[in-house]
Amino acid sequence: MAEIKYEIVKNIGVLSENQKGWRKELNLVSWNGREPKFDLRDWSEDHEKMGKGVTLSQEEVNALKEILANLNN
Repeated sequence: MAEIKYEIVKNIGVLSENQKGWRKELNLVSWNGREPKFDLRDWSEDHEKMGKGVTLSQEEVNALKEILANLNN
């Protein structure tokens, strides 16, 4: 299996933390040297291990923001 390279360019925030210390984080991440994208997933404390997540472009984040803003309407 090919190695996946990543760089957390910016930590935007932590949504939660479980009992084992893993945190669900929203970060700006560059995958394999590509343009950074918004990334939501679980990370170990040292950011060496990660869970499955979702990666979003700026346009997708804007659409999600609008959807979430309309949830209470």
